Amino acid sequence: MNRFARNVMARASGGTVALSRLWPGRSDRLIIAPHDLRTADATRAAEIYAGRFVFAGKIVTCHGRSIFDLDPPSEDWEVALLGFGWLRHLRAADTALTRANARSLVDDWMSNPTRKRPLERRADVLARRVISLLSQAPLVLGDTDGKFYRRYLRGLTREIRYLRYAMIDIGDGVPKLQVLIALCYASLCLNNQGKHIRGASRKLSDELQRQILPDGGHISRNPGALVELLSDLLPLRQTFAARNIAPPPALLNAIDRMMPMLRFFRHGDGAFALFNGMSSAPNDLVATLLAYDDTHGAPMANMPHTGYQRIDAGGMTVIMDTGAPPPPSVSHDAHAGCLSFELSSGPSRIVINCGMPTTGRDNWRAFARSTAAHSTLTCHDTSSCQFVEFSAMKKLLQGAPIVSGPSNVESYREAVPNGELITASHDGYLARFGVVHRRVLMAAQDGARLDGEDTLTPAPGGKIKGNEADFALRFHLHPSVKASRLSDARGVMLVLPNRDVWTFEALDDKVDLEDSVFLAGNDGPRRTAQIVIRQDSRHASSIRWSFVRSSTSASQTTARRNARREPELPL
Repeated sequence: MNRFARNVMARASGGTVALSRLWPGRSDRLIIAPHDLRTADATRAAEIYAGRFVFAGKIVTCHGRSIFDLDPPSEDWEVALLGFGWLRHLRAADTALTRANARSLVDDWMSNPTRKRPLERRADVLARRVISLLSQAPLVLGDTDGKFYRRYLRGLTREIRYLRYAMIDIGDGVPKLQVLIALCYASLCLNNQGKHIRGASRKLSDELQRQILPDGGHISRNPGALVELLSDLLPLRQTFAARNIAPPPALLNAIDRMMPMLRFFRHGDGAFALFNGMSSAPNDLVATLLAYDDTHGAPMANMPHTGYQRIDAGGMTVIMDTGAPPPPSVSHDAHAGCLSFELSSGPSRIVINCGMPTTGRDNWRAFARSTAAHSTLTCHDTSSCQFVEFSAMKKLLQGAPIVSGPSNVESYREAVPNGELITASHDGYLARFGVVHRRVLMAAQDGARLDGEDTLTPAPGGKIKGNEADFALRFHLHPSVKASRLSDARGVMLVLPNRDVWTFEALDDKVDLEDSVFLAGNDGPRRTAQIVIRQDSRHASSIRWSFVRSSTSASQTTARRNARREPELPL
């Protein structure tokens, strides 16, 4: 990954590509093309030339027809097609044939502006298309004539005009930033758009200050938003420099805050923690982004504005969600995972959340957003957040935002003699069940042990409501972990890919090993296991548990030692 990042940096050292030499003297012309940091695969150029378009896990073959006239197999596939990001694969091949193929496909799209597709004017798709047509202009225009150049420019200008109109009803969050970033690109890269530079920069600055929190997280609390936005903001900073225009201070400050947040969410294997809509992140793209980080420092431990905590102890990493749900306008992908955590040891992830798949999200969205899909406590099989459920409202709101959830989330962190202690609580179950969930985590200094306690207690002066007091404590395991329940049903032996052995124990409760699903894999959903402890808060309101790294082999660990009590957690 480091070598890949260095190579990318070397290729990008010149920043943007100057285009004025292609058609000098024109008042309407492309001046520069921004650099595209997203990974390109030259082998996919042959598939596109053969008329096979593979996006979002679906394949469509043209058979001599225009790809833009065929019915899309899924919305994700259509978004990828109309975003034109696939042009970078043709550019990676860099042959006369691929350049001609790129021109033919772009000409096919632009020569029929009356073609109606449901998603072509959606703001985020339109923004991605404008950025792609600007950044891949050297590919499309390299061997062309003046007639096609002018047609390309007219089509691009038309798209930019539509994009400005799209600002009227655009959704909040990442899509709004993507539109403003695309408009900034347009004002910098096109000669006839220069009058818009100041206005576009000001609007982008205002939105960055609102959406990027002081600790560098995004207002949606989705780690994936950082990857998506930095992939466009870093080249935008280069584009300002290529035009000899000082980048807006808000842009520079946002990038400086976001870069450490990338490291915060990464496990030892380079994967991102799966919170609030996070899918798998391309490791090569993340390595490229981190190559722009001049500090190369260790991740910070506490992100108070975004609502996350991180513990690094020895080779162990714990990342915990200790924040309230995001505002409803940016909660369409947010999850009900308050107080969930992920655990990794070295390059091996052990405890995870189920995450969100990169494709086919609609099939899994309801489950992936539920509390049961996270490594935390679930009260009466009910999520700690409620989402919009009626289809008419979903259509009106363009999704299912959170309508209620924890309003009081508290977390305290302190160094104790034996390690690092986090105490957190949320009231997401208070209104329905009259209880508050409290979780305590203590990580040993050497990274060989994680102790925890989960408790359901009534609010001060209150009592448990209703007759349903059952709850379940879940720990979803990464698919690479081999789990075996111990003979006394009080623990689980966990064998990691590197043959390290960890043991989960809850000596006061019965431990079950059940099926689960890992949704954020690069190859789609995968079967995995989860550790589950079920209890009734009227009889036992607290569960104490531990993950312990064993110094013995798996065969030796199977022969259980005599049961021993867990060390008391500081209260």
